[in-house]
Amino acid sequence: MFKTGFLGYQTTFMLDFVVVALLLIVPLILFSLWQVRVRRNYLLHKRLQIALGTILLLAVSAFEIDVQIVHGGWENIVAQQQLDEAALAARIETSRPWLLVHLVFAITTPVLWFITMLLALRRFGANPVPGPHSRMHSLLGWASTVDITLTSVTGLAFYYVAFMS
Repeated sequence: MFKTGFLGYQTTFMLDFVVVALLLIVPLILFSLWQVRVRRNYLLHKRLQIALGTILLLAVSAFEIDVQIVHGGWENIVAQQQLDEAALAARIETSRPWLLVHLVFAITTPVLWFITMLLALRRFGANPVPGPHSRMHSLLGWASTVDITLTSVTGLAFYYVAFMS
């Protein structure tokens, strides 16, 4: 169950699921930012951020279990493409730098997002309204937004190079 992808490439279900999540996360975060910046709906912004963070944490955890434990690494998933030995080696070597750049952002994003959310939950409380922490939260929030956007862009680039090209 869930051993094959659904986007039409030789991948896994969880890999394709995370790709779809990467496509959706940035517009959803922008919607959340619009809620807080334009609509001044601080509570909805808080709820959206907690939901997005929780869903992404669960999805990425399931993804890592699938890739690392079930399939034994991304190289084994690439090998499902049934390329000859030289083409497989070339595909893996071409893909690796894209993955390394992606991992820089993929590792820093949850850390930055967690710090942003933890401080917000502590300093804004149950009913968030602007206050002394707003400036710091805004800076952390924008840094998190840039980071998750770069995670998405580099993750999609890696998927393209490793599985679509």
